[in-house]
Amino acid sequence: MKPRQARRLTRPILYLMLVAMAIFYLLPVYVLLITGLKSFAEVDLQRMWALPTGIHFENFVQAYDKLAPHLANSLRLVIPAALISSMIGSLNGYVFAKWKFRYSNLIFALLLFGMFIPYQAVIIPLVQFMERLGLRGSITGLVLVHVIYGIAITTLIFRNYYAGVPTEVLEAGRMDGAGFWGLYRYLVFPLSIPAFVVVLIWQFTQAYNDFLFAVVLTGNRTWPVTVALNNLAGSQIVQWNVQMAGALMTALPTLLVYILLGRYFLRGLMAGALKG
Repeated sequence: MKPRQARRLTRPILYLMLVAMAIFYLLPVYVLLITGLKSFAEVDLQRMWALPTGIHFENFVQAYDKLAPHLANSLRLVIPAALISSMIGSLNGYVFAKWKFRYSNLIFALLLFGMFIPYQAVIIPLVQFMERLGLRGSITGLVLVHVIYGIAITTLIFRNYYAGVPTEVLEAGRMDGAGFWGLYRYLVFPLSIPAFVVVLIWQFTQAYNDFLFAVVLTGNRTWPVTVALNNLAGSQIVQWNVQMAGALMTALPTLLVYILLGRYFLRGLMAGALKG
């Protein structure tokens, strides 16, 4: 069999496999959607896959009324956390990749060690530290936590990306009189867009999906949407149709980010992988 004929035969099989895997991974979204559209009387584990007999948008309205203030809290969290940690990671990566100094490799290794510290291991000292700063119960304290926890991964991504930037480009900039900040502003930063896309999407997702730090460090008024969703259930009866509608609405921001920017995320990862 010729290679061209073999490709013609295998391509439909490959597409069928991809479609099957996509359907499998979208099944939870299907359950969320149809359950959110059902009336409370229709919610039953035995009929979980059945379509609703009627469309009940009031479930989404009720969930939105309860979650909207906390969705605003999540946006107040993720936007500064992603931007600040990305900028710090960019500067750190620039230093570790292009400005070698004594013990730089050791400091870089110690910095990366922060990625392997479990959240649960630092909860008690973290709460005590935030109380001393007067930031417990505020969005600002939660932003600070995600910025600090994100420095390790953002530094790693940017350092690997900047390792592929030709040293000759920086040497030419030095000959023109550019210093540390000049090289970063006019040469390194403009080349960093693919890495920034990766880091911003990653940090957005990590901060938005956080539950442990959020439930410990925030209060009723400053809950992010993930904590508010957990408390959406009633104390006596759980309205699963409203709960599912709220879960779908909570997941929409991250879903939209990856649907709209997923191609740029993959391009940025590949650019860093090829250059690192």
